[in-house]
Amino acid sequence: MVGYKHPCNYCDKLVPKDAKICPYCGKSDPTGPLRCPICRSPIEPGWLLCSHCGQKLQIRCPQCGKDTLVGDKCVQCSASLMVVCPNKKCKHPQPPGEVCIMCGKQLK
Repeated sequence: MVGYKHPCNYCDKLVPKDAKICPYCGKSDPTGPLRCPICRSPIEPGWLLCSHCGQKLQIRCPQCGKDTLVGDKCVQCSASLMVVCPNKKCKHPQPPGEVCIMCGKQLK
């Protein structure tokens, strides 16, 4: 059906089926399966850990203080959750995690 829209996995607003970015919340892959921000394996809402890599999937937003799915933005308040690798040669921006996805240095 032409013009049929799907709910965004993150904010539930209706977006085109082939959208790469949600125009409302800015998340990538809004109609595809939810994916781990580290290993990109499919995840489900409510999971605490990724079943493939063990990455924590729920964190507390530093802006609003509510629990949210790990990613680039808080599901509750849309504040950025991105962190920058402390390695001076890397400085890669990424979702929060234990280690940098580019160089492997500890992020905390």
